[in-house]
Amino acid sequence: MAETGYDALGLDWTIDIGQARQRVGERVALQGNLDPVALYASPGAIHAEVKTILTRFGKGSGHVFNLGHGVHPDVSPEHVGAMIEAVHQYSPLFHQA
Repeated sequence: MAETGYDALGLDWTIDIGQARQRVGERVALQGNLDPVALYASPGAIHAEVKTILTRFGKGSGHVFNLGHGVHPDVSPEHVGAMIEAVHQYSPLFHQA
């Protein structure tokens, strides 16, 4: 899929972003991939999961963090906020602008 000429590939939560990055290298950006069910967990657990995904992607550019699917309607807005807060907190450790 990295050879198709597109700039990015979207991943769902079943794909290990670290393994995907190893396969595609720098040829395309990767978008993904927090399991939307993780937003039912505590804010601390959400922070840990976000950090795990960023760590698996590794240092460098070419990562768009998002959910592997949309937000479920009954998820607490505070938990979505915890995910965004975690991305803002941990992303600079891995991705340079």
